[in-house]
Amino acid sequence: MPHYQHILTSRAPSQGLHDITADIARWVRSHELKLGLLTLFIRHTSASLTIQENADPDVLRDLEGFLERIAPEDSALYRHTSEGPDDMPAHIRAALTDSQLSIPVAGGAMLLGTWQAIYLIEHRRQPMARQIVLHLAGELRDEDN
Repeated sequence: MPHYQHILTSRAPSQGLHDITADIARWVRSHELKLGLLTLFIRHTSASLTIQENADPDVLRDLEGFLERIAPEDSALYRHTSEGPDDMPAHIRAALTDSQLSIPVAGGAMLLGTWQAIYLIEHRRQPMARQIVLHLAGELRDEDN
C-alpha cells in the first residue's frame, strides 16, 4: 500500500474560516488512488481544521461568532497574555475544534459531501502561514499495479 506525504503551507489572510479544499483536492488527484484515506494534521496550537458547509456563508459567520462568544478576547480572563490579547482565545478555540481530519478517497478524489469543504480556521487576527501535513495511503488504480 503506497503512502504519500506533503506539507501544505497556507497563508490565512485574517482570522476566520478559509476554504483550502481546492489545494488539497489537487494534491490528492495527483496520486490517482483507487481507494484510500487522507489524513490532515495542522502543526499549530492557535489554528485548526474543520469540514463544514460551503454553500451558505452565514454558516461560517455564525461559527465565527460562536467561537468569539465562547472564547472572547479579554485579557482579564486569562493568565497567558504575553503573545497578545488574541493568543489565549486562539488556543481555547483550537482546543474546541480539530487539529486532525480523516477523509476517505476513491477514484482519485476525496469523498466529501455535496455541501462540504475543508477549512483552515485561523484563530489569530494577524495573517499567519500555517502548515498542514497531508498523508495519503491507499490502493493504486489497477492500471498502475
